[in-house]
Parts: sequence; C-alpha cells; structure tokens
Amino acid sequence: MFGLTFEKILLIGIIAVFLLGPDKLPHYAAQLGRLVRQLRDMANGAKDRMRDEMGPEFDDLDWKKLDPRQYDPRRIIREALADEDPFKEQSATISRAEPNPEGAYLKRKRARDAARTALGPAPFDSEST
Repeated sequence: MFGLTFEKILLIGIIAVFLLGPDKLPHYAAQLGRLVRQLRDMANGAKDRMRDEMGPEFDDLDWKKLDPRQYDPRRIIREALADEDPFKEQSATISRAEPNPEGAYLKRKRARDAARTALGPAPFDSEST
C-alpha cells in the first residue's frame, strides 16, 4: 500500500514519537485509527450502495477489466488501427490516381495571385493616415 514497507512505517513512527512527544502521541494515534475506520466504512457503504443500485449485475461485472492501470494507449491505438473498416466493400479495388505535380496548394496560390493582379493595386487615400 503506497509503497510503504514495515521499515518505513517504523521510521515514521519513531519520528512521530520525537516530534509529538509521548504525551500527545496516544491522542493522535487514536484519531488516526478513527480516520482509518471512517474511510473503510465509507468505502464499504459506497460498495453496498452500488450493489443495491446495480442489482445482480454487480457480481457479474469483471472489475479487473475496468482497471485504468491496465490501459496502454499505444496498444489501444495499435488495435484501433489494425481493425478493418466495417463500411469498406470487400470487392472494391484500390485505384491510384495520377499524382498532381502542382499540388492543391500551388493551384490555389496561382488562382489567388491571378485575382489580385486582375483587380489592380489597392486604392490609396493620402488623407486617411
């Protein structure tokens, strides 16, 4: 739990004894125990409430399958890309069109430049500046 080993917990306890002192330590230990019990009761209450609301499907649900730690984005993308397109016709053949040496960008640029030269220079008003 949280990567805590027995040695680490023992070290935290020794530091707590020195910081809090022997007179306050039992009080804080009791508060910590109450907090842990309340958290456990809240978790069990949420689990029971979920079981009541979901009904019998709650026991049939595979919780390990829904664990977010198991998801690997690379694997998910790889599987999604590997799936075949369900709308693709099986008998359709792929035909390649001849590549356009100009490209769509150059066509648009040439059309835009031609329109600018046809309109002439922009009007200039010496009094506006």
